[in-house]
Amino acid sequence: LFNRGVEISSSIALFDRIFEYLDIDPKIKDPVNPVEMDPATVRGEIAYRTVGFRYESVKSNGDALFALRDIDFAVPSGSLTALVGPSGAGKTSVGYLLARLYDADTGAVTIDGVNVKDMTQADLSKLIGVVSQDSFMFHSSIRENLVYGKPDATEEEMVAATKAAQIFDLIDGLPDRFETTVGERGYRLSGGERQRLSIARVILANPRILLLDEATSSLDTLSERMIQQALARLRKGRTTVAIAHRLSTVIAADQILVMENGRISDRGTNEELLVRSTLYRRLYEEQFTSIPSLTRI
Repeated sequence: LFNRGVEISSSIALFDRIFEYLDIDPKIKDPVNPVEMDPATVRGEIAYRTVGFRYESVKSNGDALFALRDIDFAVPSGSLTALVGPSGAGKTSVGYLLARLYDADTGAVTIDGVNVKDMTQADLSKLIGVVSQDSFMFHSSIRENLVYGKPDATEEEMVAATKAAQIFDLIDGLPDRFETTVGERGYRLSGGERQRLSIARVILANPRILLLDEATSSLDTLSERMIQQALARLRKGRTTVAIAHRLSTVIAADQILVMENGRISDRGTNEELLVRSTLYRRLYEEQFTSIPSLTRI
């Protein structure tokens, strides 16, 4: 449930409301003496330094098993890093730690050299925008679902953001437009529409860092192409980490990390990995044997 967790993390303004809805107590707490992070001056340099992580619910002989081991990489400001690998390799867990849904057991995850554990959840939520394959929606209006990342957004800003995400025409054609209720978990919208609304929400919030979890898996070919173009514009000047289940969306990444059994087994560009990574080459051949052209993010 990556999308639900990340949406919770990225919406500090509605934290109490969400946890009341879910009837759980958040385990991640703000530090007593936090380091203040100003979104206007943050460069967006991400680093994982010898990170290890265990889920307490996954155990062997009573001991929690490591889901991630020795994760060590850096994402330069403004660049795109993609995580690829088979199901269960640990890609999503890496995203969890950046959004601080969980804390690393060993090592550190930093933004501009500051450990995310030393930031408030409010500051972190302003730095990171998330687009996931099935974004969580509140049982409220399109407007409220759009603006919780930027409560003071104007009508003009909402129109611009929804146009960029290719969903304005749908909203404009509804009788109540932005006041339309999306239904419990957004059931009145299709998966692709929820995803585009999520992208509009991120565009409106204007974060320094983007976390993409297979951001176009719910879309038809035409919609995917339009959204890829919108995301490409959104990515300019921003640091991006993409959790990819299809290589077609990330082959143009500045850096691709190949994950296997909770570790990074190789890293490089698409061309470099095709030469030296057996796993990457196998994943590539499985997906592209019958595909004449590739979609680039």
